[in-house]
Amino acid sequence: MSNLPSPQSPDRADQGYPRKPRVAVVFGGRSSEHGVSVVTAASVLAAIDRDKYDVLPIGITTEGRWALTADAPERMAIADRRMPTVEQVTDHEGAVVLPVDPASREVVYTEAGAVPKALGEVDVVFPMLHGPYGEDGTLQGLLELSGVPYVGAGVLASAVGMDKEYMKRVFTSFGLAVGPYTVLRPREWEQDRDAARAKVTAFAAEHGWPVFVKPARAGSSFGITKVDGPEGLDAAIAEARRHDPKVIVEALLSGREIECGVLEFEDGPRASVPAEIPPVTSHAFYDFEAKYIDSAEGIVPAPLTDEQTAEVRRLAVEAFEAASCEGLVRADFFLLDSGEFVINEINTMPGFTPISMYPRMWQESGVSYPELIDLLIQAALRRSTGLR
Repeated sequence: MSNLPSPQSPDRADQGYPRKPRVAVVFGGRSSEHGVSVVTAASVLAAIDRDKYDVLPIGITTEGRWALTADAPERMAIADRRMPTVEQVTDHEGAVVLPVDPASREVVYTEAGAVPKALGEVDVVFPMLHGPYGEDGTLQGLLELSGVPYVGAGVLASAVGMDKEYMKRVFTSFGLAVGPYTVLRPREWEQDRDAARAKVTAFAAEHGWPVFVKPARAGSSFGITKVDGPEGLDAAIAEARRHDPKVIVEALLSGREIECGVLEFEDGPRASVPAEIPPVTSHAFYDFEAKYIDSAEGIVPAPLTDEQTAEVRRLAVEAFEAASCEGLVRADFFLLDSGEFVINEINTMPGFTPISMYPRMWQESGVSYPELIDLLIQAALRRSTGLR
């Protein structure tokens, strides 16, 4: 344990200076998006202002252990088309424990056969987790119980932003247009597959093939299959259910894919310039490999009219507010051939990799990558935990 990080520097208030806020960057996790989270955290660790913040990197392994990791973003990159893992930057066998007393923000390192070591207080958590067990409200609930402020959406908004069915229900209730969809709940598929297949084929008969079969609660395009006919349904549903027992089936929408970032400032949320995801000719759709391995390029800013740009920015902020989001959101839309914008989904913790669209859109809007990180941390520090 000799090379563990030292507790945060002593409070400099005695010398007339407040101590730097301490940021715990938490990444990895148990979801299938573990590697994306590691790459995302690497970019944040490399860019965060060390003159302004103390940083404590904490990785969550695929098994769920909270591990103390090296502050080594260079070891957290995609290599040979393979995603990195928390284990690559974990040099200790022990575990990190968050405070269980809201009156204390002391983080402790424990290891079998050794005295627990205090690592100092944490002022804010930057949860760079994607997918279930981190982006879906579970981690946010833990941090609320611990009394530690955190970057991004709260428990409700995180859960809504992860579950595509209830996200669409919320948007519809606020008057936002969504595309046609149907849902296969776990019991439907497990108890009567013929009826479940019939439900999807009836949906396709109404809205047309192909359809997209997706896990209801996952991101980064994991588990998504474009299905051209009934013969492909079983395999597509099985693939989606590898990630989530609840499956959502969406109709194909004919139009352009437009994204817009929303960022919380002191006076409220604002939208970035939008981006466009052009058709990916080497892939069936904008899937995981197109996003992260083959680095498909988005167009920033999107080639839209002034009226279209203003409209999608307005709708992005409306989606942010409808889901009670905080901090940040990437809102994804389809611009239909009719000229209507239809919201596809929001992402309450979008990727922060060097090629991710969210930071690129804000860069084009005049907010640099380090400034973006700083604004998110400052927004989290202004908020308390609990009801607000």
